[in-house]
Amino acid sequence: MKIGILPWTLNSQRTGLENYLTSLITGMAEIGKSYEIYLIRHEKTDDELSGVTNEVILPNMPKILKSPIGLPYAINKADLDVVHATAHYFSQITPFYLNSGTGKVLTIHDLIPQIYPETIDDKQFFWLWKTTLDLIKNRADAIIAISNHTKMDCIKYLGIPEEKIRVIYEAADEIFKPEKIKEEMKNHLKDKYGIEFPFILSVGTLEKRKNLPNVLKAFYRLKKTGNHHKLVIVGKIGWKYNKIFSTMEELDLKKDVIFTGYVPDEDLVKIYNAADLFVFPSIYEGFGLPPLEAMACGCPVITSNTSSLPEVVGDAGVTVDPYDDKALADEMHRILSNDGFKTELSKKSLERAELFSWRQTAKETWNVYEEVSK
Repeated sequence: MKIGILPWTLNSQRTGLENYLTSLITGMAEIGKSYEIYLIRHEKTDDELSGVTNEVILPNMPKILKSPIGLPYAINKADLDVVHATAHYFSQITPFYLNSGTGKVLTIHDLIPQIYPETIDDKQFFWLWKTTLDLIKNRADAIIAISNHTKMDCIKYLGIPEEKIRVIYEAADEIFKPEKIKEEMKNHLKDKYGIEFPFILSVGTLEKRKNLPNVLKAFYRLKKTGNHHKLVIVGKIGWKYNKIFSTMEELDLKKDVIFTGYVPDEDLVKIYNAADLFVFPSIYEGFGLPPLEAMACGCPVITSNTSSLPEVVGDAGVTVDPYDDKALADEMHRILSNDGFKTELSKKSLERAELFSWRQTAKETWNVYEEVSK
């Protein structure tokens, strides 16, 4: 079987969509299927995925024609059995209309722009996102939803028939695992990112949906109890982030909050391991990888009781109303002041994280390919 994947989400600073694609192909390599994968690219590329997959290169033509005409032409010429759009982009629409003999799979990660449009700052992005999804949602032979919550959203908001949707969970990358905290690790994190110890951690793009102002309010309440932890926030700047910094200024927390910016995985695993507690009261997630990554490192987790997050953490994490900063502060205090409870959560976290693997994700995804290719 020949599977075409559109890898146009890749860039040097990998976050959600990029991690999904890279990890899925890594999982395909583990189950011996990656050499049946053909990455459809604009030009030949020498990256970490090219050594374990094949490539289909779009024909040489004016740039404006490459996607609408070159993409379906290349798919037909390569005689691909299935095309998988691991995210939906306007430039990838034509295969859903012109490649009638090819099976089509679409992964839907979340419906954030539709359900929470107030969190999106780019009107053009919103229009393209919604228009693309409306045009292709009913032309896919199968939809992969990355959580049961996302599946239910697809049924409710998009009207996609339930029988067309397959729930296939994501997983933490294998790099995320327990490490011993050594003095040299602490020095590395302090020198490179300005991290001071002990600290509470939050990871995610700095945007409205991540609810970081409430993290800061909860942290302020915690400091009032005499707690001496710092708060480390890892993530690049996103949409509508100004409230984060204005809240920090209003609460006079500048000396206690450390923003690292984007951190690559090889350092992020060290930060997870060095943290005493991970907090992630996001308003909405399609899956929620950061809590799972933290659990894979044995870090106790507090997250939201909304969207897909309870699915991810199960009973291994503490869930709270993301709008209730007092409840978040109370749980932070409860964990940090009770070593027995903290140790119990750490143990449960490791056990929970082991239930998810990219190998399993790849197996279940391959089953979908086989289903739609028949």
